[in-house]
Amino acid sequence: MSFKIKLFSRKPKEKQFEIESPDKNIKCRVRLRDGRVYYEVRKNDDLLIRESRLGFKLYGEEDLGQNLVLVRTQKKSENEVWSPVVGEEKQIRNQYNETVFYLTETTEKQRLFSVRFRVFNDGVAFRYEIPPQPSFQRIIVVDELTEFNLDLNGQAWRIPAYQATKYELNYEKWPVYELRDAVHTPLTVETNSNKYLCIHEAALYNYGSMTLKLNADKRLQADITPLSDGYKAYLDLPFDSPWRVIMIADSAIELTMNRMIFNLNTPPKEDFSWVKPLKFLGIWWAMYVGEWTWAEGKKHGASTEHAKQYLEWCLKLGVSGLLIEGWNNGWSGEWSMNGKFTDYLHPVADFNMEEVSEKARECNIDLIAQHETVGQIDNYERQLESAFSYLVSNGIHYVKTGYTGSKMLIAGKQEFHHSQLGVLHYQKTVELAVRYQIMLNIHEPIKGTGIERTYPNILTREGAKGQEYEGGKIRLNHATILPFTRMLCGAFDYTPGIFDLKNPAKRVYTTLARQLAYYVVFYSGMQMLADRPEIYEKYPVVFEFLQKVPVSWQTTIPLLGKIGEYYAVARQDVDSSDWYIGGVTNEDPRRMNLNMEFLEEGVKYTAYIYRDGAASDYRENPLEIEVEKKIVERGDFLDVWLAAGGGFAVRLVKGY
Repeated sequence: MSFKIKLFSRKPKEKQFEIESPDKNIKCRVRLRDGRVYYEVRKNDDLLIRESRLGFKLYGEEDLGQNLVLVRTQKKSENEVWSPVVGEEKQIRNQYNETVFYLTETTEKQRLFSVRFRVFNDGVAFRYEIPPQPSFQRIIVVDELTEFNLDLNGQAWRIPAYQATKYELNYEKWPVYELRDAVHTPLTVETNSNKYLCIHEAALYNYGSMTLKLNADKRLQADITPLSDGYKAYLDLPFDSPWRVIMIADSAIELTMNRMIFNLNTPPKEDFSWVKPLKFLGIWWAMYVGEWTWAEGKKHGASTEHAKQYLEWCLKLGVSGLLIEGWNNGWSGEWSMNGKFTDYLHPVADFNMEEVSEKARECNIDLIAQHETVGQIDNYERQLESAFSYLVSNGIHYVKTGYTGSKMLIAGKQEFHHSQLGVLHYQKTVELAVRYQIMLNIHEPIKGTGIERTYPNILTREGAKGQEYEGGKIRLNHATILPFTRMLCGAFDYTPGIFDLKNPAKRVYTTLARQLAYYVVFYSGMQMLADRPEIYEKYPVVFEFLQKVPVSWQTTIPLLGKIGEYYAVARQDVDSSDWYIGGVTNEDPRRMNLNMEFLEEGVKYTAYIYRDGAASDYRENPLEIEVEKKIVERGDFLDVWLAAGGGFAVRLVKGY
């Protein structure tokens, strides 16, 4: 495939290049003017990113990005299809046109660097590449000067950065001109021309996480999470920055299918055939409702006895995994203060790891061990390899890591989770987990930047408010915003499946049908059945949906959606021809009329429909649910009622 780069010469000091997407609808113009590099982005006739500056401010050096001349350009095109080990689709197309701009300075040092642009049919990405040079081999980044010059009147869905709760906040809709304080990415924006953009990053390694805020010129600028000394990064050259990503869509629902961040990561270099998605129970929610405790004592949840009981429940309910939290030393007393002393190598007195592991092997159930660090990274890293080895010696290949706390203690200093040192720690755990064939569920994580393509053992992560915040801290529109924001950066462990909705100890404000919908709406390579097993036993007909719903998919098709109001998606099982649909609404009841055009032509399907009852309501009557069976085929419309705070789930099976 070929594509055009147009060179315009307006005056001696200015050069312009235009890179088109393969379908020619998106154009990225790169301009070298007065010794600086700028870019802008259009889709058809819409100017989406106005002229925006590039470069770095460095400690002890002149800014990198001024006094530049162009040495040469290099271009290529790519059009490939690749298959994730686990994911939302069996195949992902990676198609783009690329130009690399090799630049040097006119000053005495003549430092070199390049900017690599890729233009996809659904967005633009670029990164900086800095090679080692005789007088330029190590840099300290004071600031990244990358701008995203959006129309200030666009509407953004934002969560603030640098908060103690990290990403675990309710999204709010703000005009871009109000983003004076740093906000996290992915940042989704609706423009005045009704286009949808999402600014994010891909392939984040050895660098601080990018947040965004308005600079003095009222342009969104990269604000890199700093280290404790205030600098953004210490870098030995060569260095490739994370990709700066601008996803572009004509509708909000189209945005949910953007896969750029995965395409911008490299394929795995090792065999990951051992990676297996998982559905699991947990010794977890019973602690939240006060029946058991994480700490030792009369009500200790992670005892040998309870673990064995839960393994029997897994067999009875047909669930293939079990998460055990509170099994190791460190939970007694005020556990959040114990991180410096937490022991990941020795169980507490009433938990016999060998006995429980043997029982799990007999039951053919995979155990998931919790490693809660409380942000005490120095202590965790001292034990990390021994801790992984200990688990594997007991047949455990799944770990849920946790990083509760406002900051991390790394090398004796308090650091942001999302700083360069935090990112390096998360990556260390991922790479070590590969060596031990361990799959990860990361809580209080660094945000997803698509590295799951390279490291498929990252099956899921948290990184947003999940169900543990129920009880009044989650807004009803939360689930209708996440598919257009947080879910754009990968798998999400929402910990769904609560059926005990009226428990005053932890009141959950959803309907029962909505809990089923979460398993389709929120993709996760590890899906938890979060409630206690004895509660599930009370709802055998409803629980059957949780037994059947897959964890990995071959096809995903968003059906309907409006950010903050409603969302519905259809997904096909990776191992069968079965389809599943899930939908959620905000505080407003509504009907959804779902077009079944995605079904195979000429084939009838049996639809098992789980929907809110006529009198369902998240406040007064959350447990009323209707289960209906009907025959549908391609071209039919499925009319579904959603109560306030409600949802629905559908399973479609070939034949009748």
